[in-house]
Amino acid sequence: MGEIREPLRELIECGLPQALEVMGERWSFMILRASFNGVHHFEEFLSELGIARNILSNRLAKLVEHEILRREPCPDDRRKIEYRLTEKGFDLLPAMLALRQWGQKYGTDFEEDPVLVDEMDRLPIGPVSILSHDGRVLDHHDLNLVKRENVGIRADGSTAKACTGIDRGDVVDIDTLRKAAAAG
Repeated sequence: MGEIREPLRELIECGLPQALEVMGERWSFMILRASFNGVHHFEEFLSELGIARNILSNRLAKLVEHEILRREPCPDDRRKIEYRLTEKGFDLLPAMLALRQWGQKYGTDFEEDPVLVDEMDRLPIGPVSILSHDGRVLDHHDLNLVKRENVGIRADGSTAKACTGIDRGDVVDIDTLRKAAAAG
């Protein structure tokens, strides 16, 4: 990934240790997965996950503290509490899917049922990928670390301009991008 390395001893200088501080534990991921599946109540989490009450209470409190879940009174019974994903929580979905796909690829053989599909055509979702600013699919060979002041300066010294990027619902023609990259 280039000639520059991240300061690996600096826990503050990278988002990964910060993310692991909140999510780096199995039950936090399982609670998040249950939330994505529509589980909202303490007792539901308890029965669906088979988790100990004290561990569930601790993990829910941590996820609320870090604003991944929020506590809300239940609309039909204000004495009960619901745990709802926040925008910050929904932003963890790609990471969750990437870990799930990795586990499916390298874990034990099992056929997933139900299957996660695209709502529009009901076909299985594609692999979670690393995308460039313009939508090109990247792998580890395409990545490099540069100092902030060198962002956008190519290896040959020319300057790159950022695209507007891609957004929800945009269609990325991967074959066209690959051909363009090979030609230029």
